[in-house]
Amino acid sequence: MAANPLPHAAAPDFTDPVAMLTACHRRLERELATLDRLQRHLPEHGSDNDARAAARAILKYFDTAAPNHHADEEASLFPRLVAVAPREIELLIVELENDHIALNLSWRHLRPQLAGIVADARSTLSPAEVERIRVAYDTHIEREETYIFPLAVRTLDAPMLAAIGREMAARRGVDAEAVPRKK
Repeated sequence: MAANPLPHAAAPDFTDPVAMLTACHRRLERELATLDRLQRHLPEHGSDNDARAAARAILKYFDTAAPNHHADEEASLFPRLVAVAPREIELLIVELENDHIALNLSWRHLRPQLAGIVADARSTLSPAEVERIRVAYDTHIEREETYIFPLAVRTLDAPMLAAIGREMAARRGVDAEAVPRKK
């Protein structure tokens, strides 16, 4: 396999919270792709080592990173946008928060199936539930990246963005004071 000739961009950090949120979306899409591959893998291979490893990774992501991501938006980003953005954005934010509730409910239905695969007690996933959560996340991500994130970049000032970054870091147990403050 040939080395990638393109230089790697630095991974975003808490000094750029909008880039961090976008990077979380890319990771979420990768986990959903793994979920889709797992659902297609199971009928032929059952709950083999690869299936159990994939299910464990998906569980870990959706049990930890996804809730942090939703909290980053609901507790840190959305309230600041409502404070500075046009009133029309409030309705979209309410819809996105409702999406989070629906996505969490979908996850609660899917989680026991994945836990069963990890325990080698189950060898199927509901294709309908996998498709439902994938489509719901795709739609949700598209709306955030089309409307919310660009609005945040345009309307939130550097101190607001820095505060969001520190809150995101603290949510993950990272020393918030270790996050550089942009001037």
